[in-house]
Amino acid sequence: MDLMNSVASTATAVQSLQFQQNYAISVTKKVMDTQELAGQELLRMLPQQPAQPAVGLSRHLDVYG
Repeated sequence: MDLMNSVASTATAVQSLQFQQNYAISVTKKVMDTQELAGQELLRMLPQQPAQPAVGLSRHLDVYG
């Protein structure tokens, strides 16, 4: 009877650990999704880049002149 209790206890412990692992993975995935959405929102909030200057014009500002 001791062996049966040991097997049942081990099976219960394994099932509990699997549940904890699945729960942790689900929470991690949710956090990753939330962070991805936050990053997309931050990128959307950035100002638009100015148009490229015409060919031959400098893209730099002469601050020494």
